[in-house]
Amino acid sequence: MKIAVDAMGGDYAPKAIIEGVVMAANELPEGTTIVLIGKQSVMLDMLRKMQYPAHSIEMVNADDVIEMGEHPTRAFSQKPNSSIGVGFKLLKEKQVQAFCSAGNTGAMMVGSLFTLKTVGNIQRPPIAGFFPLKNGGYSLMLDIGANADCKPEVMEQFAQLGSLYAKFSFGIENPKVALLSIGEEEQKGSTVVQATHQLLKINKKINFIGNIEGRDLFDGKADVIVTEGFTGNVIFKMGESLYDYAAEQGVKDPLIDRMNYEVVGGSPIIGVNGNVIVAHGISSPLAVKNMILLAKKQIESDVAKHIAETYED
Repeated sequence: MKIAVDAMGGDYAPKAIIEGVVMAANELPEGTTIVLIGKQSVMLDMLRKMQYPAHSIEMVNADDVIEMGEHPTRAFSQKPNSSIGVGFKLLKEKQVQAFCSAGNTGAMMVGSLFTLKTVGNIQRPPIAGFFPLKNGGYSLMLDIGANADCKPEVMEQFAQLGSLYAKFSFGIENPKVALLSIGEEEQKGSTVVQATHQLLKINKKINFIGNIEGRDLFDGKADVIVTEGFTGNVIFKMGESLYDYAAEQGVKDPLIDRMNYEVVGGSPIIGVNGNVIVAHGISSPLAVKNMILLAKKQIESDVAKHIAETYED
């Protein structure tokens, strides 16, 4: 198994990324290799000072970096030898089984769309987030930031993709799918939410249980929660700020502690031909380590392959 990691992506790259990679390398089983992509001289200088198992880390040189503030499409096309560009090339050529980055999320979406391409008739792949539950588990929320405005047909695709991911990655045979709204009644919500509800309730490919409200999110009523990227992103970032506040106050709580972005480490882009994990720009070494462990689990579950095969049928 080979997992590629963008060494140059993130607010604290390359130091935090390489430290996280070494942490992961010290935990991963023999036969799992992390492929670090970035400026070789920089990576080599840092790795020389660190301890990790022999042959657990490889390096691939990439001279360019797509910065956080750059226009994603323009930067991706103009910098083919960037760490993100090289990462997608390796993934497309199947030299690695997953590609992870805490860098420019827009560029990661562009690479997913134009290098890997979407499966079947998927229009706009979502980013999925792991939402903590009171029972200690997670539900899958999508989208959490890739698509701020969505048509009902796109939201319906999110529901199907989320259901497949929950089935193959979480091992839930018939995942419960809910639509995030401002009331349980089907006539509640925005015009897009109301129209999406009508599509979901007649969709035979999912186990749709109706609308879910914000106050129900932690209760585990649904395995998959569907929303557009605007709302999903606001909810996740509010959760992160709640964790930050609790930590400042010295409050320890098992639910709030799992709102810390470091715990899961990253979020998968679903509906493309490959395993792509994006992480928070402020990712710490711990977050990077957990992002890599998430990629390992996703590879082992074969979820991307299962989703692609479902859309080919």
